[in-house]
Amino acid sequence: MSKNTSEADVAFISALAELLNKNELTELSVKREYGEDDSLEVRVVKQVTMVQMAAPMAVAAAPAMPAAPVAAPAAAAAPAALEDPAQHPGAVTSPMVGTCYMAAEPGAAPFVAIGSQVSEGQTVLIIEAMKTMNHIPAPKSGTVKRILVSDGHPVEYGAPLMIIE
Repeated sequence: MSKNTSEADVAFISALAELLNKNELTELSVKREYGEDDSLEVRVVKQVTMVQMAAPMAVAAAPAMPAAPVAAPAAAAAPAALEDPAQHPGAVTSPMVGTCYMAAEPGAAPFVAIGSQVSEGQTVLIIEAMKTMNHIPAPKSGTVKRILVSDGHPVEYGAPLMIIE
């Protein structure tokens, strides 16, 4: 960090946090050189959690807190680990990075909704990756208890998609 902390540095960090939110980024790192042996390194991270909503197929990611400089990433990650849906034994996780679709085509009925009975191998959603539609099957028979993704939103590899019990 800079030897000369100033209001300009605070304003710079605030501007980075605003830029992070405005462009829907999750992380931003910047190094500012002031001269020999004098610099400012800033890493701004937005923690995102999955929130279940009452609508049958609408669950969206929402920011857990406003973006701020992170001093201790381990301390910030501890509360999120308590209710990690990926650790649930009935979690259906994404086998790839792509865009999630809850129905076969726009306007069609979704493959499943909360409370739906599914059988092993039944398509529960589609993930589009590199212009290819990949049908994601239910890994086991059961009832859809939670849907953790929204139609048309991106998903990461290993991200929990839904809970089947």
